[in-house]
Amino acid sequence: MSTINEIDMQLLKDTTAAVQATPRLGRATFSVNGSWQGGCRLTTQTGALTQGGERDESRIAQYVMSSDEPPALLGSDTAVSPAEYLLHALAGCYTVTIAVYATKLGIELKNFHLDLEGDVDLQGFLGLDPTVRPGLQQVVVRVQIDAPDARRERLEELLALVEKHSPIRDTLISPIDVITTLA
Repeated sequence: MSTINEIDMQLLKDTTAAVQATPRLGRATFSVNGSWQGGCRLTTQTGALTQGGERDESRIAQYVMSSDEPPALLGSDTAVSPAEYLLHALAGCYTVTIAVYATKLGIELKNFHLDLEGDVDLQGFLGLDPTVRPGLQQVVVRVQIDAPDARRERLEELLALVEKHSPIRDTLISPIDVITTLA
């Protein structure tokens, strides 16, 4: 087998078949650990990945991330804001989903570009208006795809699959439990 869009088609088929045969292999838990750095600053490090109920020992890399807010939002502007990380997470997930589903559809990508915006109303966060949600009110994603051999209808089909199968998009549009405990 070959690769399309730098995705190994055989590995994609093997992974799909493995999860289909043993659904627990499709269950993964990601983790990060964070420490406050004063003000609005936080430093986190990636933790263990658990897949199919077992810790993935093959992932030895640990990545460090920092967050802060711009001065207009009470921060010191030393790092990416949490809202920007959320947009990045969606863009990263769209990247994976576009690449995988384009490969499944046989669409060869030359390039693609994502522009994302998220709107927030601070009245909710600051507790000034109980009718305003504290979270993002809307996220807009503009996708430009350069796939010279694909018709527009095929690219629209690809984006429909991305919207249907992106785990981060699904997380953003569907209610989930977020359980906060005091250790």
